[in-house]
Amino acid sequence: MATTNLNIRIDAELKKQAEEIFNELGLNMSTALTVFLRQAVRSNGIPFDMRLDTPNAETIAAMKDARLGRNLKEPFNSVKELMDDLNAED
Repeated sequence: MATTNLNIRIDAELKKQAEEIFNELGLNMSTALTVFLRQAVRSNGIPFDMRLDTPNAETIAAMKDARLGRNLKEPFNSVKELMDDLNAED
């Protein structure tokens, strides 16, 4: 397969941010753009949403509590019990 160069102009900060994300995903800029273009051709449009999930502070705290067995509710015997608990005023 013959290759060609693709030259694009983008904002320097945008490039830096994208490179950081691609690096975390194990990709360099060229590979990431090739993946995107191949998927665009296959799907005949913008193909996918590829991003890192970054939980907020509340979610991080809940995950830590779950690992440590803190602030957990007892098991519920029915969906009604669960919903009553969820809707209860603290």
